[in-house]
Amino acid sequence: MENPLGTEKIGKLMIHFAVPSIISLVVNSLYNMVDQIFIGQGVGYLGNAATNVILPLTTFAMALALMVGDGVAAFMSLNLGKNEADEAAHGVGNAIAFTVGLGIILTILFELLLHPLCRIFGATENSMPYALRYGRIIVLGFLFFAIDTAFASILRADGRPKASMAGLLIGCMTNMILDPLFIFVFKWGIAGAA
Repeated sequence: MENPLGTEKIGKLMIHFAVPSIISLVVNSLYNMVDQIFIGQGVGYLGNAATNVILPLTTFAMALALMVGDGVAAFMSLNLGKNEADEAAHGVGNAIAFTVGLGIILTILFELLLHPLCRIFGATENSMPYALRYGRIIVLGFLFFAIDTAFASILRADGRPKASMAGLLIGCMTNMILDPLFIFVFKWGIAGAA
């Protein structure tokens, strides 16, 4: 499949890329709201507090993954524009390796430093057990989170914004189904939300 970024008209590209991006932003906001609603109803305000304590860790991981993904997307676009597809593929391969390494390092680092980081980000004595339980599970997913975040940019640079959007939609729909199942049916509480 030919990448439309080099051949298509700008107006058509704007619609082709803007609509999936807007839907992705709305879905991402919905993702967080749905989590907060289910946690608030099934776990309580201490569960909501725990997710807010862990949010800076996920934001930091997302920022690093976006840095890699957006950087390689720019590199990829420049090389595809110069008709150097092999160089673009080499950059994507390096980004994959770097993202996997980044995810592993963040997982280990945050797992080791989770308690002091929770304290720094505002966990109280009451919310600390919830934050630690939630955080330990969330941190274990940082490798997959980093790969997903970086690949969203790579897919857009490859001319497939709908595929990038589909990945986010699948994650959100899965979350909307599993959150109530794990929290209310299996009674896993904050661990089920994570």
